[in-house]
Amino acid sequence: MLGLSHLAGNLPAADAGFAMRVPRGFVARMRHGDARDPLLLQVLPQLAECDLVAGFVHDAVGDLAARAAHGVLHKYHGRALLIASGSCAINCRYCFRRHYPYAEDVAAAGQWRQALEHLRRDPSVSELILSGGDPLALTTPKLEELGRGLAELPQVTRLRIHSRLPVVLPERIDTPLLAWLEALPLQKVMVLHANHAQELDAGVDAACARLRAAGVSLLNQSVLLRGVNDAVDVLAALSERLFAAGVLPYYLHQLDRVQGAAHFEVDDARARALIDGLRSRLPGYLVPRLVREVAGDGAKRPL
Repeated sequence: MLGLSHLAGNLPAADAGFAMRVPRGFVARMRHGDARDPLLLQVLPQLAECDLVAGFVHDAVGDLAARAAHGVLHKYHGRALLIASGSCAINCRYCFRRHYPYAEDVAAAGQWRQALEHLRRDPSVSELILSGGDPLALTTPKLEELGRGLAELPQVTRLRIHSRLPVVLPERIDTPLLAWLEALPLQKVMVLHANHAQELDAGVDAACARLRAAGVSLLNQSVLLRGVNDAVDVLAALSERLFAAGVLPYYLHQLDRVQGAAHFEVDDARARALIDGLRSRLPGYLVPRLVREVAGDGAKRPL
């Protein structure tokens, strides 16, 4: 369908241990027949994923050491992260949790009980972060279960949801989900994940408008990916397109060094040069912060 027969020698015989998954709507945004399409490269298994590269490991950011309760990661002061779901609408080939043991560690199991109990014991946690997988892969009734539990935790004043679904499957931003978000008596932040302006279309714009109308502040985090967005023009276009959709650029992550993703890496000197290029072209509020997550650090490390 995508005219990729000439790429056959670069594709693994299977899926490199990480199934290919991509919504049809995201495929429709790809350039037909272009083997270097930046959306295609994010989801197409490559033979390079099978290479074992020094420094690229299964647990790239120390998630396993940060497990504090079933489905709970606690790395940073005042914030706790719930592995809400192991599912996602899209499998990005550079995903830093592509090897995570979701089958044994998802917070939504058992009506969130262990996660909520951990939060109840720690009055310092004012912000709860839902991640995954993708938390919006859960049904809205399952999210409502969590909302009812959070109502008993007065110290939690802010809910942050990290989700790729408003970008890759904007249909998920439906009336029941919006009603749940609007009714939550918390500050609400959603951190989207788009790496290239081509990912945003009218459907994404409409989903973002609906989220903002429900009282959700919208940020975006991107990953710097070789061959996808490692050019000043591309990153500048992404920031401008995000802001046109009502989304503020937040982080540009250096690649988490997860096994199977080495072919996407951009070196730090090149990354800093790209940010310098953005600063010369964009107002400061459209320049994302260049960061790396380092296991054991108390915050993202600025570069």
